[in-house]
Amino acid sequence: MKLSVTVLELSGILDGIRGNELRREVSGIMAKGADILLLDMKEVKFIDSSGLGALVSAMQMARNANSKLFICSISDQVRMLFELTKMDRIFQIFADQEEFNRQVLAMQN
Repeated sequence: MKLSVTVLELSGILDGIRGNELRREVSGIMAKGADILLLDMKEVKFIDSSGLGALVSAMQMARNANSKLFICSISDQVRMLFELTKMDRIFQIFADQEEFNRQVLAMQN
């Protein structure tokens, strides 16, 4: 069975406004029945607390829909924030889309 993977590329600053957009986007993606959602954050420069909240909401939406959510391509600054807030324990984070494809998708085939 082939899993459906949706890649969402985020950019700029993940704050309250962008976080609400993210929630809506993830909700729509889950409604369409995606098995896996990959958030590519290579263009994200900064995340504030409401942005972190939106990521946690996205993770919960994915779980409720029996989907999986992964993150890839985070900057050093975002990685530091994830480590400080222990978010790196909640999310499975890949170096980039290639590593995600190798580790996650290779197991599905």
